[in-house]
Amino acid sequence: MKEKLEHHKTAGTKVKYHKSTFDNIAEDRQQLVLNVAISEFAANGYNAANINVIAKKAGISIGSMYSYFESKEALFLTIIDKGFHLLEDALQEASGQTDDIFELFEKLLRASRYYATRYPELNQIYLDMTTQGLSSLSSKLSKQMESITARLYCDFIEKAKAKGSVSKEIDEKLVSFCLDNLIIMFQFSFTSDYYKERMKIFLGPEAVDDEERIVQGVMGFIRKALAK
Repeated sequence: MKEKLEHHKTAGTKVKYHKSTFDNIAEDRQQLVLNVAISEFAANGYNAANINVIAKKAGISIGSMYSYFESKEALFLTIIDKGFHLLEDALQEASGQTDDIFELFEKLLRASRYYATRYPELNQIYLDMTTQGLSSLSSKLSKQMESITARLYCDFIEKAKAKGSVSKEIDEKLVSFCLDNLIIMFQFSFTSDYYKERMKIFLGPEAVDDEERIVQGVMGFIRKALAK
């Protein structure tokens, strides 16, 4: 089921890519503009998406659109920022429920599947972000999106090494990179038709529908890879 982005408030100070005038309009109007923009960016990609079309579909003038956002890039970065805070919430929820690296990874693996299904358009935008076509924005996006995950993995792996639940010889940064790659590929396998077909080729058409088997298989692999 496709679910639109909900209104999301965050505590503390954060970077804002939109103008202050956008904060002054009703929340339902804000969400309409953002949801229309999400659909356009997901369907057409960043470069082909047209801010005039977005304004028209949202029922506002192009003048109003530019009073809310300096540019198409600012609108796009506002959406990415909303997606980042969904990620942040998922990480905080998972890490708040356990201090075990294996339990954490399983929770994040399941969460990646859940969010790929609940927010397919945001996931499509995230997939598009990884392409060379958006290299001009990569420096603005990757550090924000990936740093929080990298820190979380490293912290949990260091604790696991101290407790003796994983090998003390492993490089926590390298392992963090590998773990996150598994999460990303699993998530993309429920986002992109290409990656869905790829998963079928590797696992077989029948196995793709058995999510629990996939999760447990990945977890078995991870436990053996990090074993003492």
